[in-house]
Amino acid sequence: MKNPRVLAIVQARIASTRLPGKALMPLAGKPIVAHVLERALNIASVHQAVLAVPESDENTALFDAVKHLDVVFFQGSENDVLDRFFCAAEKFGGEYIARITADNPFTDSEYADETIKKAISGNFDLCAPEGLPLGCAIEVLSRSALARAHREGTLPHHREHVSPYIKEHPEIFSIVRFPVDIDSRYASVRLTVDTEEDYRLAAALYHELYRGQQFPLKKTLSFLDAHPELLEINKNIHQRPMTHSSPGNGR
Repeated sequence: MKNPRVLAIVQARIASTRLPGKALMPLAGKPIVAHVLERALNIASVHQAVLAVPESDENTALFDAVKHLDVVFFQGSENDVLDRFFCAAEKFGGEYIARITADNPFTDSEYADETIKKAISGNFDLCAPEGLPLGCAIEVLSRSALARAHREGTLPHHREHVSPYIKEHPEIFSIVRFPVDIDSRYASVRLTVDTEEDYRLAAALYHELYRGQQFPLKKTLSFLDAHPELLEINKNIHQRPMTHSSPGNGR
């Protein structure tokens, strides 16, 4: 397929069990969700960015926070995130969907663009990089795979996390994960915002590195090399497994 349309969908919500309202918490004077969407818009292969939130009055605050950006908005199911994601893709179109969550303000646009290009060139159903710090990567899904997951994924974690049904069925879907060109010791670094400790680290990094435009992951890692004490802030936070299902958490 030549030059397929690519849609970036950022899933967000106000509610969060571990850090309520985190999508609107400020980093260098801007809400986290605004930084995430700016990074999505910086991905060269993306044709359109969508902010997909639950249908509730409280979540309209997310729209207000980013209405100055060139993004479109979608409201869908609160707890069935897969349905919200699928319906947004149906409304706005796209042969490939870049999945981004609103608690990842360090998503790297260059690695994301590489992921999209690999997905398209290989005609893969799911493509993702391996070895990036938690919170810096994206998943790229084919529209057909997303549609099948929406039809057939019935377990709670299938509906909450969008892509588990695809990952659990490699006999059905073509899946590729590719290594990235950074030091493997960074793979254990948390650059997502799921807890107060994560937020403190993100705020410290944005204070030092953000000067009105998004900075690449390599600059972040270089700064952490020079200031390794910052990694102590959230080193004891453990990521919950994909099969965990509960309200909240950047979706």
